[in-house]
Amino acid sequence: MRFSRFFRGLLTLSLALALGATAVAATAKKRSADASSGSYHGYIVMDAATGKVLLEDNADAVSPPASMVKLMTFAVLQDKIRSGALSLTTPITVTADDSHIGGTQVWLAEKEVFPVEELFYAMMIISANDAAYALGRTAAGSADAFVELMNAKARTLGMTHTTFRTPHGLPPSDRELTESDLSSPRDYAILCRYLLQNTDILKYTSVKNRNFGEGKRIPSKVIAMRNHNNLLGKVAGVDGLKTGYTKGAGYCLAATAQRNGRRVIVIVMGAFGPKGHEIDIGHSRDIKTIELLEKGFAALPPGGPAFAGPASTSRPVVANPATTLSPQPPALPAASASPITSAPIITDPKNAAPAPAADTPAISITVPAVKK
Repeated sequence: MRFSRFFRGLLTLSLALALGATAVAATAKKRSADASSGSYHGYIVMDAATGKVLLEDNADAVSPPASMVKLMTFAVLQDKIRSGALSLTTPITVTADDSHIGGTQVWLAEKEVFPVEELFYAMMIISANDAAYALGRTAAGSADAFVELMNAKARTLGMTHTTFRTPHGLPPSDRELTESDLSSPRDYAILCRYLLQNTDILKYTSVKNRNFGEGKRIPSKVIAMRNHNNLLGKVAGVDGLKTGYTKGAGYCLAATAQRNGRRVIVIVMGAFGPKGHEIDIGHSRDIKTIELLEKGFAALPPGGPAFAGPASTSRPVVANPATTLSPQPPALPAASASPITSAPIITDPKNAAPAPAADTPAISITVPAVKK
């Protein structure tokens, strides 16, 4: 009896410790349609014009957003530009700390100097962690001070399930999920809508290819950047916004597309491949996002307002999420009833992903096969 009680007590203690250490994972329980379609922690689809939620699943699940963190980094930097503390031409001198961040980067070297806008492109096109860190450190005096601004901005926007700990989204050295940047699909939809309404973020996220360091580096050290968003130029109207991946976070994507004046936002977080744990180079995430974009456009009420981008970026406008977010998605109309057709991608025509031709389908995407 004592032996049995001892092991029951040990099991209870072990379960309590495990639950405490994995509280984040518990709130981000994986969803899966079937064994072959991959899994995800949660998603949300929103009408960018009204803030109305069109459909959602586990949209308040908290998990790491990985490099989608850089969307908030961009938001805070835009505030600094509006205030006059920074400009797009402000020179950023790279420090030793900036050059040792790790992960995806443009290999910034100590004492190199780049303007703010050049680092914007690096941060948004290929998710350069060193660029994000250098920008944040310069804007606030230190990375820690910049993170405080990120969290203050999140509170202002009503992102109630969000805590930022870095300007780039890399996990902590101990890989503990509870110590990572944390957010939810609903919070990221709020952030993305704010960015679309109040900043020129599409100027950067819609660019498919661009070189980094031209005119400042020798040719062999110029970085040919290719956007990590596989949907650019392959799904009608897609012009942003940001991908993310770490082993703990899974594959994440904040996507947006505009067609016939209507704009939809899709957030997918914590996507993995078949069986819920396989690394599939973002294939399941991308396919799920495409599905949600199509369903989102089909769910838009006919005659609804067109999306209006930022008339001016001088003053941010903060919408009250309590009045703009619907807790329950409406029933979806039949996909065949959707009047949506392809529309040109709004972007810099020089470097942007081309809009699909009029006679091409709304979706055309090829994802690399999984390497064994």
